[in-house]
Amino acid sequence: MENIYLALVDTPGIFASIIRRVTGINYIHVVLSLDEELREAYSVGRRNPAIPIFAGFEKEDTEKIERQFPTALYKVLSLECTKEQKMGIARQLRECYEKRFQYHYCILGLPMILLNIPFYQKNHYTCSSFTANILQENGIALFDKHFSLVTPRDFYELEQTRMIYEGTLQTFNRLNGCYPVKRRNMFRQMWRKLSFAVNGVYL
Repeated sequence: MENIYLALVDTPGIFASIIRRVTGINYIHVVLSLDEELREAYSVGRRNPAIPIFAGFEKEDTEKIERQFPTALYKVLSLECTKEQKMGIARQLRECYEKRFQYHYCILGLPMILLNIPFYQKNHYTCSSFTANILQENGIALFDKHFSLVTPRDFYELEQTRMIYEGTLQTFNRLNGCYPVKRRNMFRQMWRKLSFAVNGVYL
């Protein structure tokens, strides 16, 4: 048997707080990964961690996310699958990434979840509906409802998973050898360049 990985994410923000109230749990985002370090992980979410209004299908970058949300909480789960299922999921994720700008966040689907009405708009998904759909298409049917109604809470309550990490993203990255490069102060960068131009050395 093989494993695929699910990351449940809690990040700050007004939009995130609304989803918390709806789902009833802190974890408001779902990421599907091919490895437990989340080096090849994908989701429907923010294209840029700092800008919540632009969302679509993206490859997750935990180092970039940490720079924006160092205290974000992550719960990483493993889920057993066959080798063929994992290969199919990997192939489909990479194909989606190549066409990532054709995928968008399904805002219209959010009220439908509250009303318990299945709703699908072509190439529009929430993070959890995308993950549920791609798993289902590869023979991993986890939920007894339409994929568009699946929420992060459903993944949180799965009994088929095994937890491998829960804590801050910052700690998770350190455990996996990721150290984000800190952005230098703009004034400091200019001063260093001037110092090199004048003295031939950096301060």
